Amino acid sequence: MADGLTIGQAAAFVGVTIKTVRHYHRIGLVAEPERDGSGYRRYRSGELFRLVQVRTLAAAGVPLAEIGDLLDADPKTFAATLDDIHHQLTERIEDLIARRDRLHRLDHGDRALLPDRACAVLDRLAELDFSPDYVAVQREALVLARGLVPEIFDSFLTQLEHLLDDPESVELTRRGWDARFWDPDDPRIEELASMLADKLLTNRALLAVPTGFQNQSDAASRYGMVNHHGEDQAPSIARLNTLVEAHLRAAGIAVPHQ
Repeated sequence: MADGLTIGQAAAFVGVTIKTVRHYHRIGLVAEPERDGSGYRRYRSGELFRLVQVRTLAAAGVPLAEIGDLLDADPKTFAATLDDIHHQLTERIEDLIARRDRLHRLDHGDRALLPDRACAVLDRLAELDFSPDYVAVQREALVLARGLVPEIFDSFLTQLEHLLDDPESVELTRRGWDARFWDPDDPRIEELASMLADKLLTNRALLAVPTGFQNQSDAASRYGMVNHHGEDQAPSIARLNTLVEAHLRAAGIAVPHQ
């Protein structure tokens, strides 16, 4: 040890590669030791100490470009710089966690497009034995609602949550879905529309539209695209929804109208 270590021995001692040590020399983080009489560069305690410092800071996430100034700074500046680097690393960690969570959502279908609360509603529909087709339509409607009418998305979820907690509402919803096979002029559609509207009106507060939403020029079209999603595939459902909305408007509910 008196004659010092070769670069390979120094690299192994510090826990890095020879290539890394040479990179530290090249960018000026660690001065190259003088050559001995045999022409070899020998690393002594001073160079090893500097290598350990650089390796430790680099492993902690400190950018190499900042390590030199940091090691040459006075204690006060050193501490302040470390605090700043700690803050930067914390932000990076939070960003990485957010990215990881987004990837996790992508691995779980609905959760890539919808918040957990909406996914819970879809899970509840499946638990209540609604058909996969109905759940798929509701999934599409929720995705559209979140993207097109975010102002009322939470209230939309609240309506669905209340609906699923009420057995009578669940049964009416099942009948409404079955109505897609009815003729559009079937008299049962008007009866069912009245029953659905009456059930909705038992909790008028859930039907309130956020202040200012109606005044937006495109509010009705955005709302219509969500509330009438999929109707082109089922004329009877289109008539049912139109009648329900008419009953609600007659009762004083400000349903957006195209």
